[in-house]
Amino acid sequence: MNRISIRSLALTGISFVILLPVKIVLGQTPEDEFAITLPSARTELREAPSERELQAPTQVVVLGTGTPIPDAFRAGSSIAVIHKGESYLFDAGAGAVRNAAIARYKYDIPSLYPSLICCVFFTHLHSDHTMDFSELAHTMWWRRNAGLRAWGPEGIERMANGLLEMNSVDVDLRTGGLQPVQNPDGFRVAARTIESGILLEKDDLVIEAFVVDHGDIHPAYGFKVTTDDLSLVISGDTAYSEAIVEKAQGVDLLFHEVISQQGLLQNSPGFQRYHNSAHTTSEELARLANIARPGLLVLYHGLFYGTEEELVLDEIRAIYDGEVILAEDLDVFPQR
Repeated sequence: MNRISIRSLALTGISFVILLPVKIVLGQTPEDEFAITLPSARTELREAPSERELQAPTQVVVLGTGTPIPDAFRAGSSIAVIHKGESYLFDAGAGAVRNAAIARYKYDIPSLYPSLICCVFFTHLHSDHTMDFSELAHTMWWRRNAGLRAWGPEGIERMANGLLEMNSVDVDLRTGGLQPVQNPDGFRVAARTIESGILLEKDDLVIEAFVVDHGDIHPAYGFKVTTDDLSLVISGDTAYSEAIVEKAQGVDLLFHEVISQQGLLQNSPGFQRYHNSAHTTSEELARLANIARPGLLVLYHGLFYGTEEELVLDEIRAIYDGEVILAEDLDVFPQR
């Protein structure tokens, strides 16, 4: 992970923090010297997925692992499932679209080019899961083959209509001038309010929604995605949920939010009550995973409250003996 060098100096009794610029190479981490060069202002068009895309195994790319707290290294919550040349996003927090563009080239996944992303499914409508909804729907909308399709809980249609109203000036300017507009209706969002059950079936892909317990946010959903070569569950934001225990039985991947047990104790009693009602502590998640036994438990949307991020892994491993990792933005699964 790229970091900014920080030095603290003492001068006449005053402490200063100086931020020293560090050369950052996109995609480079201390463990991975991989670097890529992105094309500048490249427009991509595609009538249909290529044969290579159709034959590729199902992939999952983590576009955002963050929370409402601004983080220089973690975009807002978003997970992309790529299957047979289409990308299906689950949540679209701030920064997710930019990470999709990076992943498109880093991993050579054409369907992650933002204006080629077909679908987004929202677990709930908190802002840290929806801030890039507009970015996703309206980046290069005039070159979209079809408008974005969106599924989400009650309020998704109102939110989509609000995005259209907000961007109506842009639509008028582009369609009323000299700019060639390939698809005058590309800005439209087909939004659907969901309930529990199967939302989408395409070829061997099945996407199912189920209700989880995100405190006083009703309803909030998790999702189960099944293909002929991969199964995964995405928790969304939730307290300990028996529905996840049921849906995640034996899946290949369980993406689950988490809060640090020790970190939580550093909060005020009011925030402890709130977070306990709406999120899953590391100890609770370990117990859940012991029952569900996923092939790999992937932590995202982690609240650490100032403690070391790795502490949450220690808390889980003290109870759970299965494979568990803490996801970083742009991680890809399965790890082949």
